[in-house]
Amino acid sequence: MTNNEQVIAQTKSWITDVVIGCNFCPFAAKEVKQNTILYRVEESILVKGCIEAFVQECMKLDGDESIETTLLIFPNGFADFNDYLILVALAEKSLKKGGYEGVYQVASFHPLYCFAGAENDDAANYTNRSIYPMLHLLREASIETALGRYANHEEIPQRNIDFARQKGTTYMKMLRDSCM
Repeated sequence: MTNNEQVIAQTKSWITDVVIGCNFCPFAAKEVKQNTILYRVEESILVKGCIEAFVQECMKLDGDESIETTLLIFPNGFADFNDYLILVALAEKSLKKGGYEGVYQVASFHPLYCFAGAENDDAANYTNRSIYPMLHLLREASIETALGRYANHEEIPQRNIDFARQKGTTYMKMLRDSCM
């Protein structure tokens, strides 16, 4: 198994065991089952190259309707959460610049994810703490469709926070780390 294959296998484990297992995203299981998630490992640590890779993924989604969502994984870069937040801001800016605003949306996941105003050891952070820094590129039309079928979708974030806090930081960290 190559390093990239290992990174993807670990990311798939995190999706299955944490994201789906904890029901953080009630829409993820369908996409995993239908094999419509594209996993791409970006080895570059340079912001410019990573943003170029992000834009390439937007173009790939443009040309392939069979891909519902893309996880762009950065195993070598952005270990610092603040550096990662700069990458997220640049990715969002590139969506606007490329005419993708309203077409695609970025969700952010990082091993040290910390919600604004939250304590670093708040278990709720594990709703977005992944095993690698990554950008999740989603089709906005698909999000709208999925939300339309899900009653009380606005309650999902709070339900996730409550679940993670009930389980506790030790459990959530162990669950996430077991994917590596």
